[in-house]
Order: sequence, then C-alpha cells, then structure tokens
Amino acid sequence: MEPRVTDRPEKSRYEILTGDDGTETAGFAEYHLSEGEIAFIHTEIDPRFGGRGLGGLLARGALDDARVRGLRVLPYCPFIRGWIGKHPEYADLVPEGRRARFGL
Repeated sequence: MEPRVTDRPEKSRYEILTGDDGTETAGFAEYHLSEGEIAFIHTEIDPRFGGRGLGGLLARGALDDARVRGLRVLPYCPFIRGWIGKHPEYADLVPEGRRARFGL
C-alpha cells in the first residue's frame, strides 16, 4: 500500500502511514494549532523507515493540508523549515513578515 498522510487532531500531529494494510505509523509531524495558524514543532521518522523519502511525503502532505485549510504556517521544526527552503513554492504559506525569522 502507498504511504498516506493523515491528520490526527486528537494527537496534534500529522502521521504518515505505511505497511501492507496502511496502518503502521512510520513518522509524524507535531503541531500547535491556533487562530488560523499551524506551528510545526517537531518531525520524526522511525529509523526503520529511513531513506525512503517518507519525511518529504509527510511534509508535503501536511503543508498541502494547511494550504487547503487556509492556515498560515510557522515552521519552528527544523525539518519542515528546511523542506520549505528546498521547495519555495510552499514559502507563501509562511506569513511574509515572519519569513526572515525562519530564514525563508
């Protein structure tokens, strides 16, 4: 089964699920949500799933969802911040006045 990203609001995180039945959590991106903003604070991929590009899929899925929901993104997490830096088409999600703070 193809990996998929899902929001788990009860855990305040996006998860990337994989495995034969698509239920094994390979990693997550924790966030704090408030008043139209989503602050990403930590991203982690289980070492058993390293090297498969799942971190990038997780970042893209979470940021795509933030865009659909109209949320401004605050990338405190170094992984999410770095991913946005490599994919400038996502920089517009970060409020313009705060991009310099994040090196974007």
